[in-house]
Amino acid sequence: MSGRFAAIILAAGLSSRLADPALPHGGFKPLLPLDGETLLGRAVALFRAAGVDEILVVTGHRAAEVQAEAERLALSCIHNPEFAHGMFSSVRAGLAALPHGLDGTFVLPVDIPLVRPTTLRRLQAAFSGQPALVPEFFGEAGHPPLIAAWAAPFILGWNGEEGLRGALAALCAFTGCPGGPPRVPVPDAGVLFDLDRSKDYREALRRWARRGVPTAEETAALLDVYKVAPRGRAHGRAVADAALALARALTNAETPLDVELLESAALLHDIAKGRPGHEMEGGRLLDAEGFFEAARIVAAHRDIRPVDAPRLGERELVYFADKLIRCDRFVGVAARFQEKLDAFAADAQAVRAITRRKENALHMQARIEVAAGRDISEILAASGIETKDAPCR
Repeated sequence: MSGRFAAIILAAGLSSRLADPALPHGGFKPLLPLDGETLLGRAVALFRAAGVDEILVVTGHRAAEVQAEAERLALSCIHNPEFAHGMFSSVRAGLAALPHGLDGTFVLPVDIPLVRPTTLRRLQAAFSGQPALVPEFFGEAGHPPLIAAWAAPFILGWNGEEGLRGALAALCAFTGCPGGPPRVPVPDAGVLFDLDRSKDYREALRRWARRGVPTAEETAALLDVYKVAPRGRAHGRAVADAALALARALTNAETPLDVELLESAALLHDIAKGRPGHEMEGGRLLDAEGFFEAARIVAAHRDIRPVDAPRLGERELVYFADKLIRCDRFVGVAARFQEKLDAFAADAQAVRAITRRKENALHMQARIEVAAGRDISEILAASGIETKDAPCR
């Protein structure tokens, strides 16, 4: 749904569980740095990336410092003098200060810094006047909720029991969604990650540095969200197994390999199968999701010229592993390309293009075999992968 959406960033809390003199600003959450920006700045960037420009910051503890940071970010603030009473008091302060004419409002605590912009876009697209929507990752509801503007008076009058969650559950029960706010599945583990203690801050720094690589759970969620069929998943799993076998054989060769990236990209390489130019389209989809490291691998898996492969990296191994697999079994480069050559035998231009891609794949195979000191069949057999020249199921 198109509409006018706002955001409330809750930055009024005491940060008491994170308080640590060894951390920047003593562990005060809104001002903690994350890759050159404060957590408040990260939240603002999230909303602006999703096209939400009406952003309100609720201040409380250390209000002057938060307001100064908000002013740097060109934001409006509202002070919650009752911030010590809990987060729900800040939710109400924010809702009460919003302008009229909105369709809905996101509410995000400042200590949930890793939500992806596509999550907000999915919530906006699914919004059609419900009391609220929440993102769901692997069966668990997360942040931020998107709350209908018409629901604000009910929330403002709520008795406070169980805070915002209780208010939304009660409102939904009254309006025909007794299970609570409807959930929108998202491939975004960040909706469940909050930053309460020092170890969480260290984990946030690690996750931010790895944000371009889907986790195993995010990979599975992406396959679900994009409705990849069982046959496509089986092919992706077989390609991933082959790529991992190649990586193990190259443990001591060239540069270190990122096994998590390798596996996720292999599992996702055909995420856009069936669409025109599915390799590039798959890369575009993953890049839009924020998984830019996996995107560059998926976009390149159709063909890689020797001149464009200065190293044997994750991109090269996923590309080559795909050339070994028909459906969900290993058949080798020759058999894989012979199918194409037979299918397009009457088209001289297609035959030339397929032959060129086959030569590129054989060049990659020779390079891998030299680096590993073994031929491909031996490498795969060592991982229990055997040749199976049977029809696809």
